[in-house]
Amino acid sequence: MFIRLLYYAYRIYCFIFRPVRTGVRVMMIQNGKVMLVRQTYMPGWFMPGGGLKRNETLEHAARRESYEETGAELGDIKLMGVYTSFTEWKTDHNIVFLCEDFEITGKSDKEIAEAYAFPLNELPKGLWPGHRRRLEEYQAGMANPQFGEW
Repeated sequence: MFIRLLYYAYRIYCFIFRPVRTGVRVMMIQNGKVMLVRQTYMPGWFMPGGGLKRNETLEHAARRESYEETGAELGDIKLMGVYTSFTEWKTDHNIVFLCEDFEITGKSDKEIAEAYAFPLNELPKGLWPGHRRRLEEYQAGMANPQFGEW
């Protein structure tokens, strides 16, 4: 409940200050399945990810967020693309990485209600549109890295 209240306070902050943010998402795919998470404070399914911290590289943020949200240690990762979103009164730049080499060694943190590996041909209802588009591009074998609208 507390995390949900923080999320609503953050939305009010965004409405007032219109921030520009940079975050990462990790497309974790193995054996024809993609790891997705459902958060405690908002509905739907997402690729693991989140915002960068001060003095943090994009790669470190991708590895940290993946571990925090799924308990996964990532091996090799590669850049898939950079995408921009202008929703909810803010500008978000999402840097998307692909990891096909990971191992679940821990548990997700308390902001994650559920982490689950879905078959790529059976993506869940409630998967957010930008996440679905990136997974469809992956399945279509589109050349990377790309850029565009989230």
